[in-house]
Amino acid sequence: MYKIKKLDRSQQDQIIGNIDQKTKPQGALGQLEGLALQLALVLGSKNAGEQQGRLTQVESIQIEQPVMLVFAGDHGIAAENISIAPSEVTQQMVMNFLQGGAAINCFCRSNDINMEVIDAGILLPIENARLTQQSLGHGTNNFVREAAMSKQQVEQGLQFGKKVVEKHIQNGSNVFGFGEMGIGNTSSAAAILSSITHQPIENCVGRGTGIDDEAFARKTRLLKQATEFHKQRLAEHYSEPIEVMSAFAGFEIVQMVGAMLAVAENQNIILVDGFIATAAAMLANKLYPGCRDYMVFCHQSDEQGHQLMLKHLSAQPLLNLGMRLGEGTGAALAMPLVRAAASFYNDMASFESAGVTAV
Repeated sequence: MYKIKKLDRSQQDQIIGNIDQKTKPQGALGQLEGLALQLALVLGSKNAGEQQGRLTQVESIQIEQPVMLVFAGDHGIAAENISIAPSEVTQQMVMNFLQGGAAINCFCRSNDINMEVIDAGILLPIENARLTQQSLGHGTNNFVREAAMSKQQVEQGLQFGKKVVEKHIQNGSNVFGFGEMGIGNTSSAAAILSSITHQPIENCVGRGTGIDDEAFARKTRLLKQATEFHKQRLAEHYSEPIEVMSAFAGFEIVQMVGAMLAVAENQNIILVDGFIATAAAMLANKLYPGCRDYMVFCHQSDEQGHQLMLKHLSAQPLLNLGMRLGEGTGAALAMPLVRAAASFYNDMASFESAGVTAV
């Protein structure tokens, strides 16, 4: 379905040399140097010169029309009272997104990021011209007792995600942030993490939006029950990504997977948000390991399972602000760092050009 090319690293030494020759001690810009290298490898080659069919120099990194894709979907497991809010809040928050009143709206405006909200499958539909309609159903099944969705819905969701990205690529976007909304989706993310890494569910589950001890115990018990049920149902296919999505994912997670893979296929940058978005990133990586090179991990969520996800993906997040909101907020807040990395690579003087003695 996707043709994801291995990242061309033929210019890596030259790019590192460019970074090391900037007017600073080597490594003095810390993670920004690694970020600049990644941006240059992914985006910079599009601006490189050619000589006899070969790239010669990565002169600059161009950030074009960054966009935040916020996918919304509801979860059948929410009926088990494992969240502080009912499923109706998903619809209410989507309306808030459309009206520009949520945290993600504020952060996108602050950082000059376009934003699109997608109904991937919310329980209570919304008629609004600003909402992209590609629902896979009115919420998933309760995965404690049955598969969250059919494999046909998984395949359709991947295609829907790809379609959203291709529209923005045609309009010139080359940096894509990923956010979500869906009551109950931390349960999906925890089950996905457990199934892929084989970690016990107790290590994967968190308190989501802030449930009390009683609800947390119930959530843990139900997720243990669900993972055992699907492990027996799927046997040796339990960890296969399509099966994992069918068993546990939300419609918003599946569409994020398809969208992330489409970004990687087009050799652009994926800004990964927190716990839910990283669950999608894990699934995308499981399907096509080459997509990992295109991912920038933006922040470390306060959900305990997110640290396990980052470790599994060998990812060092740019930010750690104790956040656990979702919506793509961590990805939006990382955008100034992405721009700063591009800026120093493009515009910072070298020792030679500035007449500075190398340190």
